[in-house]
Amino acid sequence: MNKTPGPVIIVRRRKKHKHAHHGGSWKIAYADFMTAMMAFFLVMWLLSSSTPLQREQIAEYFQMPLKVALTGGDKSSVSDSVIPGGGDDFMKQDGEVLKQTLSQLDKKKNAQNLQRAHEKLESLIHNDPRLNDFKSNLRLSLTDDGLLIQIIDTQERPMFKVGSQTPEPYMRGILQALVPVLNDLPNRITLTGHTDSLPYANGEAGYGNWELSSDRANASRRTLVSAGLADNKFLRVIGTADKMSLENLRPDDPVNRRISILVLSMKKEKSILDEDTVVQHASDNQGSEKIKAELKKMSDNAEAQPAAVAPAETSQTSSQAQGDQDGHQ
Repeated sequence: MNKTPGPVIIVRRRKKHKHAHHGGSWKIAYADFMTAMMAFFLVMWLLSSSTPLQREQIAEYFQMPLKVALTGGDKSSVSDSVIPGGGDDFMKQDGEVLKQTLSQLDKKKNAQNLQRAHEKLESLIHNDPRLNDFKSNLRLSLTDDGLLIQIIDTQERPMFKVGSQTPEPYMRGILQALVPVLNDLPNRITLTGHTDSLPYANGEAGYGNWELSSDRANASRRTLVSAGLADNKFLRVIGTADKMSLENLRPDDPVNRRISILVLSMKKEKSILDEDTVVQHASDNQGSEKIKAELKKMSDNAEAQPAAVAPAETSQTSSQAQGDQDGHQ
């Protein structure tokens, strides 16, 4: 028997390695991607549908750091200053104590000044012959907005000519007597004209209570300025017609015809100025081209009206002139 060994055959079998179970992590990554995309399109939608002022407010909200939230303020310092200063703590409170104290002292001093002016006016009403006979026509009150001085009409004693902006001589004397007290105060003033609800003969289309209240307010301002009151003390001079009647009175009551002089508190003055700043900022952010387009559209519509309207306008003007001569009904 042949014992010679034959060739050795080696068979190499490659083992197939199966992929390890990945647990579906790709799904998590895909979900994160879709969430990011959804957030992106949501931000784009907000940008397209919000006003410039709203976008600025949203940006300020997300820019507020943690320390601002902790201080309960609108910036990292409790100071009103744009460039805050302070101590070593992150709330910057140590160096702000003096500023807060000065602010509180200013508010307290302002309130005391208004209180002294109130007392001085009450004394003036009793002693000044220009005011002594008109105690029933003068009302003084201290409010959160400041010192309110109201000069009201009565049926027997109106402060202006009926249906006119011309003040009566005793109305001029009242306003002139108030000037020294108003000049002693650093506070600014708002002056408001009011009327009753009695309409003019020519109706609301022509000269009416809106114009009358504004004209009477401006006539009072001119009288105060001519008596020596600084013109820059006026912050607002407005007319409200019969829209702000006194409480518990009928709209046609003569007492509603009045001139209101409000000596503003610091808080109210700042509120008015801030309101005006916000409005200006919002209008500045609006596209000027859009405004121009709207104005052009309005002018085009006005020019497109037929010329036949002119006789009607002439007739209305003549009736308005007749109504102005008649005054109130």
